[in-house]
Amino acid sequence: MDHKVTATMPGLVARVVVNVGEKVAEGQEVAVINCMKTEISVKADKPGAVKEILVKEWDEMQVGDPMVVLEI
Repeated sequence: MDHKVTATMPGLVARVVVNVGEKVAEGQEVAVINCMKTEISVKADKPGAVKEILVKEWDEMQVGDPMVVLEI
């Protein structure tokens, strides 16, 4: 089953800190959003393996936009 990790704040993607195939734990940082010069960590809300990365640096995000797909 797939699960999408979504943006929690509007802003620009500062960096993605996981790679496809990597296993992540619940609460582990998967990406960082820059919002008004503040970096906000985006964390996995379920454990799983990274199946797909949907964003790259400088992509503009809105709340709820999918960022990373986890296979759970």
